[in-house]
Amino acid sequence: MNNITRREFGKSILAAGAAGFLGLQCTTGQQKLPIGIQLYTLRDLMKEDFRGTIEKVAAMGYPAVEFAGFGGMTAAEVRTMLDELGLACAGTHEGFGGLLSDLEEKIEFNKAIGNEFIICPSMPGEYREGGLDGYKTFAAQLNTIGEKIKAAGMQFCYHNHAFEFVKANGQVLYDVLMQETDPDLVKAEVDVYWVVRGGIDPVELIERYSGRVPLLHMKDMDPADESFAPVGTGSIDLAAVAKAGKASGTVWYIVEQDRTKRPPLEAVEISLNHLKGILQG
Repeated sequence: MNNITRREFGKSILAAGAAGFLGLQCTTGQQKLPIGIQLYTLRDLMKEDFRGTIEKVAAMGYPAVEFAGFGGMTAAEVRTMLDELGLACAGTHEGFGGLLSDLEEKIEFNKAIGNEFIICPSMPGEYREGGLDGYKTFAAQLNTIGEKIKAAGMQFCYHNHAFEFVKANGQVLYDVLMQETDPDLVKAEVDVYWVVRGGIDPVELIERYSGRVPLLHMKDMDPADESFAPVGTGSIDLAAVAKAGKASGTVWYIVEQDRTKRPPLEAVEISLNHLKGILQG
């Protein structure tokens, strides 16, 4: 991560819902592609010009954005901006603390901007450090949050990093988290890069939880140093990932780079162009 954190920057529709979303998504000829960008990738630019940066990714051809903060805009202002730029909302990252303390407010905000997916971007350290019991406690809280989000007509998801793929008592803790959460209330935003860093095959993971992965974070890995790379320029077989996602019912394929070696706008344009080719292949 750079020097600004996500907090600072800031109905299951897997089958039937996917068809509705396709009408909002990226046009190449007459075909619409379900591509989004996680705006955290562009956080430093957005600190200087929030709307202007979103205008640039819209002009680039991204059909949807996933938020990690709203730049101080009201829900009405966000919705107007999305409508004016012809963008869909592919999801929003909402910190776990805020989901506990201000859930109703966050639900109303996300409904107002037309969002379907609210995502918890990570697990707080106290649960990670609690091992198996910590994961089970965290899962119970995710279920409670997910139930309220589901009742409001939206879907709750959890976004992984690499730490969830360690073992406790012989069990992979990510599997514990998935087993302890209700599949209807808590789905997965699978971050492909972090799955690989955790020593797991992302295709196998997507297939294992088929029907429960509406969102994929499409990231590549530089084989030289395992750093983040634009889609299509690294060592991860993202075509196989996309194929598994399609079979699983994935709704959005979302570009993200936690850090970029290239200028950020250049990196996300490279990712967009390669991801179009992958999804059309």
